[in-house]
Amino acid sequence: MIRILASLAAAAALSLTASQAGAQSLPDLGGRTVVVVTENAYPPLQFIDPKTGDAIGWEYDAIAELSKRLNFTVEIQNTSWDAMIQSVSDGQYDMGMTGITIREDRREKVDFSDAYMHSEMRMLVRSDEARFADEKEFAAQEGLLIAAQPGTTPFYVSVYDILDGDEANPRIKLFETFGATVQALLTGDVDLILTDGVAANGYVESTGGKLKVIGGPLGSEDFGFIFPKGSDLVEPLNAGIAAMKADGTLDALNTKWFLEYKLGQ
Repeated sequence: MIRILASLAAAAALSLTASQAGAQSLPDLGGRTVVVVTENAYPPLQFIDPKTGDAIGWEYDAIAELSKRLNFTVEIQNTSWDAMIQSVSDGQYDMGMTGITIREDRREKVDFSDAYMHSEMRMLVRSDEARFADEKEFAAQEGLLIAAQPGTTPFYVSVYDILDGDEANPRIKLFETFGATVQALLTGDVDLILTDGVAANGYVESTGGKLKVIGGPLGSEDFGFIFPKGSDLVEPLNAGIAAMKADGTLDALNTKWFLEYKLGQ
């Protein structure tokens, strides 16, 4: 059983004294329940710890901290990536989080918070990969395959920045979840996946060195939380994000999850 409530309670311990000092200057949401949907497949942002069964990660800690500062109760639900933006747009959930790139086309369906993280797209391969060292060498070898989730930033970068611009290119193998793309890479069913540098480093660590990052960055992206259009949560959450950035909490989260955390320990 995924112990989400326990993980949220543990995450709340991250709260800094500075957050308490600044609490009176932040909006008060009056203890209302905010239903947050996520995928739990994107370490170290949010994932299931295989040792404990807890749902944990950077975003869990961040939302726990925001709930303390803004006085709201978090209810976590899960869905797949391909359903997330539409389901939030339809009002099934109050908020979504899963390392979602802020993009103008997505703003047509949902509202975004301010960016809470900046990252760069990187190439993730098996640790013994020696056939190619960058996107050009990959593209030149017709037999090599890339995995992606439809409608994601990695999918579009795969199509337009690495391959020939054909969204139906048979060299792109589509999967419902990001975790499934990683598993396909580990088993040799595909040869490359693209992800932001945050998740790439997380998977290198969490697989015990079975994967590695190659080449240079393929553009950059900013992550934000998503909300139904017109949500009254956007402004308070933005205030909370700004406060966490100003007092060093976001930096502390980055240190915890990208430098200190070791999967299973």
